[in-house]
Amino acid sequence: MSQRAEQAKQNFLSGLNCAQSVAMAFADILPVEKEQLLAASRPLGGGIGRLREMCGTVAAAAVVLGLVFPDVSKNELYALVQEHAKKFREKNKTYLCGELLTNAGLPAETEPVAEPRTPEYYQKRPCPNLAYDAALILEDMLKERGVL
Repeated sequence: MSQRAEQAKQNFLSGLNCAQSVAMAFADILPVEKEQLLAASRPLGGGIGRLREMCGTVAAAAVVLGLVFPDVSKNELYALVQEHAKKFREKNKTYLCGELLTNAGLPAETEPVAEPRTPEYYQKRPCPNLAYDAALILEDMLKERGVL
């Protein structure tokens, strides 16, 4: 079991959005204050602003990669982001928020109003497990590169 992946899952279950959940699981190794990281990752939730596009967990992993590797070339960074997205897609069939929700039997609503966080909400959402998956993939990538 991965401590960071479990932390990402618990972050979601404690009220953070999907992107914040993943980003905050790596806050201790990032060169920004936690408040800044929470603010920067906040609009990525719900498939970026609840547009149901790129899963916020994958978008947050891209942000973490950018912060961890500020000196690599744009091409190298893009390759890292694509590696993460590919691995996430292999595990979850897609990295698109709307598809992840509909694959779980949920509507992919795009109104800019978040659902209330109730016990029923948490029970039906795939998001805690998606945060776990994204963080685990990211952790493995960072370990492979000697960051963790």
